[in-house]
Amino acid sequence: MEISIKVIMQDMFTGIEKLVSVAFSTFVAKPVGEEKIHLKPVTLLTEQDHVEHNLASERRKVRLQHEDTFRNLMKESSKFDDSICVEEEGTVSTKGTSVQSIELVLPPHANHHGNTFGGQIMAWMETVATISASRLCQAHPLLKSVDMFKFRGPSTVGDRLVFSAIVNNTFQTCVEVGVRVEAFDCQEWSEGRGRHINSAFLIYNAVDDKEELVTFPRIKAISEDDFRRYHAAIARKRIRLGRKYVISHEEDVPLCTHWDVRDQASLSDDNVKAFKKLVAKSGWEMTSAVKKIKIYTLEEHDILSVWVEKHVEKPAHLAYHLLSDFTKRPLWDPHYMSCEVIDWVSEDDQIYYITCPKANGTKPKDLVVLVSRRRSPQDSDTYMVAVKSVILPSVPPSPQYIRSEIICAGFLIHATDKSSSCTVSYFNQISPSILPYFAGNLGGWSKSIEETAASCIKYIENTTDDGLISIF
Repeated sequence: MEISIKVIMQDMFTGIEKLVSVAFSTFVAKPVGEEKIHLKPVTLLTEQDHVEHNLASERRKVRLQHEDTFRNLMKESSKFDDSICVEEEGTVSTKGTSVQSIELVLPPHANHHGNTFGGQIMAWMETVATISASRLCQAHPLLKSVDMFKFRGPSTVGDRLVFSAIVNNTFQTCVEVGVRVEAFDCQEWSEGRGRHINSAFLIYNAVDDKEELVTFPRIKAISEDDFRRYHAAIARKRIRLGRKYVISHEEDVPLCTHWDVRDQASLSDDNVKAFKKLVAKSGWEMTSAVKKIKIYTLEEHDILSVWVEKHVEKPAHLAYHLLSDFTKRPLWDPHYMSCEVIDWVSEDDQIYYITCPKANGTKPKDLVVLVSRRRSPQDSDTYMVAVKSVILPSVPPSPQYIRSEIICAGFLIHATDKSSSCTVSYFNQISPSILPYFAGNLGGWSKSIEETAASCIKYIENTTDDGLISIF
């Protein structure tokens, strides 16, 4: 069974309540005999009950496929460039973050079965993990979350518990600390043979004296075990990212701009400026690297953005010509069923009506977007295609579709040293309405982004300069 736990703090003077933390614990009923206990289904009374029940089902799916997903992502980790975590200036070793402590389980630490309280073990784990994180940042670590805490076996009164913690990897303003717990009874202690009873990965932020988030240094992996933990942390972060957005339940707040023909030049320029601002952001973290395709993500508070970088063996001007014409997008992007121009604003700005297939069993989606294409005045070999949803009174929402939104997206195309090739980067600040098309890939249990990127590369590379597809 899954039990949700919410901790809420109330200010005694103002009465204002604040949500401190949320956790979901899975319990197994212990049978008296040999027969397995079957629990009765939960009775759902309200609409909110149904929502929570569905989210619990999604969380269970993520838990069940966690091990397989993790193994698959670790197989992919060989595609990452290990020199990044060795030669980059300013990197640090995790050797000095290793912390170990020993606790003796006494009667107050155990329940009526004689087993150690799970909460007590978690408290001891947090203590060693906090010390480990503080050795890296020289600041005040704050526990942000605990990832996949799992009880592998019991410990009882009289056991000695050995807690081993070390930093695995850092991600801009957060750090992952791995903690392993082994239990020893008296005989096992004398033989040096323990039982692995718990493991968890604790995620910390840190603040300085001004209460501002500290940026952690990049990790320098040296030994084979360092590299294993380094890549495993990247895999877990990717799973956490996907899990966070798969099981979130947020209403999509429309941010679309109302299209006004009297101000169309300004709206088009704002579209391009917003895209340039997204491209210029720092803090992008690589989550996948396969052949010609690299995927990066950026989290800012609760805003998630994705950057897909592709290397294409065709000139930049050809890629720009093909990708800026959205009527051709359904030829290579399976997330687009149809795309038609409904308003030719100018030579470089058009408004399109787009339909998309179903996602997660819902109705198909549609969008009305402004596409603004520009060639950089500073660099003739750099092109950009900015995309943003707009509200057009002549195209109201249809009952057959779910009207969705693109907050800010587009392509940045620039030529490489060879004039016959280019780099195509796709950026998207993801809105809740289009999240279902991305979440599975971010979590590692889908390859839709890589497959779409590969299809885009194939489409461009098999197109001749006159715009005709030679082989596809």
